Amino acid sequence: MSFGFPWGLLALGALVPLVAAYFLRRKQKPVVVSALFLWRTPSPRAEAGPRFERFTREASLLLEVLAVVAAALFLADVRLGEAARARHLVLVVDGSLSLSARGPDGRPVLERVREEAARRVEEEKATQVTVLASGTVPRVLAGPEVEPSRALASLESFRALGADHDVAPTLLWAQELAGPGRRVHFFTDAPPAPGVAVPGAVRWTALGMPRDNVALVSAWRRDEGATATVTLRVARFGAGPEETEVRVVARPGPGAKEGTERRERVRLPGEGAATLRLTFENAGDVEVSLPPDALPEDGEARLPPAPERRVRVALAEDLDAPARSALERFLSVSPEVAQGPGEGAWVLGPRGSDARVTVGAGGTVRTFVGPFFAEKGHPLLDDVQLGGVRWAAGGEAPPGRPLVTAGDVVLLSEEEGRVHLNLDLARSNVQRTPAWPVLLGNVLREARRAQEGFPRRQLSLGEPLAVVTVAGARYTLEGPEGDRPLFGAGALTLPPPVVPGRYVLERDGEPVDAVEVLALDARESDLRGRGEGDRPAESAGEDTGGESSSGRACWPLLVLLAALLADFHLTRRTEVK
Repeated sequence: MSFGFPWGLLALGALVPLVAAYFLRRKQKPVVVSALFLWRTPSPRAEAGPRFERFTREASLLLEVLAVVAAALFLADVRLGEAARARHLVLVVDGSLSLSARGPDGRPVLERVREEAARRVEEEKATQVTVLASGTVPRVLAGPEVEPSRALASLESFRALGADHDVAPTLLWAQELAGPGRRVHFFTDAPPAPGVAVPGAVRWTALGMPRDNVALVSAWRRDEGATATVTLRVARFGAGPEETEVRVVARPGPGAKEGTERRERVRLPGEGAATLRLTFENAGDVEVSLPPDALPEDGEARLPPAPERRVRVALAEDLDAPARSALERFLSVSPEVAQGPGEGAWVLGPRGSDARVTVGAGGTVRTFVGPFFAEKGHPLLDDVQLGGVRWAAGGEAPPGRPLVTAGDVVLLSEEEGRVHLNLDLARSNVQRTPAWPVLLGNVLREARRAQEGFPRRQLSLGEPLAVVTVAGARYTLEGPEGDRPLFGAGALTLPPPVVPGRYVLERDGEPVDAVEVLALDARESDLRGRGEGDRPAESAGEDTGGESSSGRACWPLLVLLAALLADFHLTRRTEVK
């Protein structure tokens, strides 16, 4: 049992005068009559005796007490069974990084959101609450339909660290959970922008305030051998300081006994960002920080080592001399390539071998100068220009899907990750044109993308997480919010991580690679457009919670009416005796 309006129970105070009226009677003056037979129900004690007496109409009193209790229950909006648990409230909290901004009093906006959400739960007398957090991937913080204490506790542990995103999908999802005609309460730090379509059932509450802010808008690290190059971009949003100090600490890495700390003064332009580039030797993790301001989270970054993803390439022994010479000449000037046999090496071999890339012509060799027909949009053919190329190819087509053809002859094909070049380099000039290094560079780029792990070691908020897995192994992604399994093999694109931090790829329980997601987003760092406001819902009905919200329970009124009718019948029957 629960009460929608507990103050209605004050009506039970009417029981005191009611019961007193049955015990307390007014003392009558003696009246002299000629005979008693003229009275229908004479009562000798009615003429005298004590002021308080024992009553004899218990049934009537009980019926009237029942009527008073029924009226009080109706006024208190009593709810029984499922109706007592039907007051459902749906709250949506903006998960953007800007909600972590501090006001002049040092309190973050998210703290004000927690207080307002608790006040809204108490105001709506909600008995079941669902809390959602908006983001690039909406998520449930509490619920669906849990006790208010659990829902508010989930808000206490929630941290708003997400990227800028569209809140419409989360609000539509919240409407489905709330039910037709019910309001959804959305808490953020800025009123809706002009032109933004807000669902009519959403009450939009903004609790932010405009602030000046200095932030890192990007941070990048690249390691070449023992040298780490860190590139930073710092921007000023608003009338903040014209310069700031950037503190960079390089933790000791392999071969280093101690770390390095550097402090650089950076002058901030009115528009755009200032760029700072630093180098360190034998550095482990590099930590970057700015002086604390309105949003400290966007002034910190942690950059782990990002070594080059080298591709190991080996040349088969039975390659002919022209092909070997052309390939060695390209590999000698190609960066991020390790030559020689080894595990996972890409072998370049002659036609008909099991190498990953084959070069050679079979059958009658013909020379083509065009026109060449290429499959548009294929990554192996990016920027490959075949104008002025003399291509000598054999009449026997290589296996796989044709990518470049000349007439009915296949010049280049792909077969399950293998690349076949139908090319006789002794009679061609391809190796002396720009098309040759571009084509082989594209092959190495795809080989690099196919390496196990993360193609990139640093990501900003909102960027999807690309990862490459190998078939036949069990992978797990370990992050700040726990572990989750990965399904599929090859190149996978995962949704953007919900919170920043380090994410580790594990294969069969062993770490394979790691990526750092940085709390950097220029749109979230710009706090100048934040503010306060409360846009009420437009098309939703009265927000009283759940299925029983259409009105008070009717059964107390029925009990009240029945008790009054029964009391009337009882007293009338007594009078006519």
